[in-house]
Amino acid sequence: MADTATWSEWLKEYGPRLMLYARQQTRSEADAEDVLQNALVKTWKSHGDVPREELLGLIYTNIRRCAVDLARSQDRRTQREQTVVADEGPPVAWFELPDDDETRALQVALSKLPEKFREVITLKLWGELTFAQIGKTLAISQNTAASRYRYGLEALRSQLASEVESLR
Repeated sequence: MADTATWSEWLKEYGPRLMLYARQQTRSEADAEDVLQNALVKTWKSHGDVPREELLGLIYTNIRRCAVDLARSQDRRTQREQTVVADEGPPVAWFELPDDDETRALQVALSKLPEKFREVITLKLWGELTFAQIGKTLAISQNTAASRYRYGLEALRSQLASEVESLR
């Protein structure tokens, strides 16, 4: 059985990055927590009980898969019940940073990017994955991941300039 301290240390280092990605893949904070937990358990069951940095890419992949499964399940339930989804309140904050104008502008600008760009930027900058790992996680080529990153950064710069200007 794995040492609890080992997992605690590993989650302190990698947990915030994984949670950021889970937040972007889900509809609510609670769903993000569930998806992250399910992805960690799924990875643990298939690759042993000792956390390793090499498993990080697989965990991102499992987060994405768990989020897709959860979304499909929720959509089917909603369709079956044919009820209006209750208002979930304000949007989930993706960043655990100070609540200032620049942070809000970054969050708004990032949320307005197409998902394919937003995913790659998040995995590269906050997940610290290589383009090869991103490609494997998203089931795209390494070159596609690199080009989405480049185009995404250009779009993010443009969005940020608009957001910052609107705050002035």
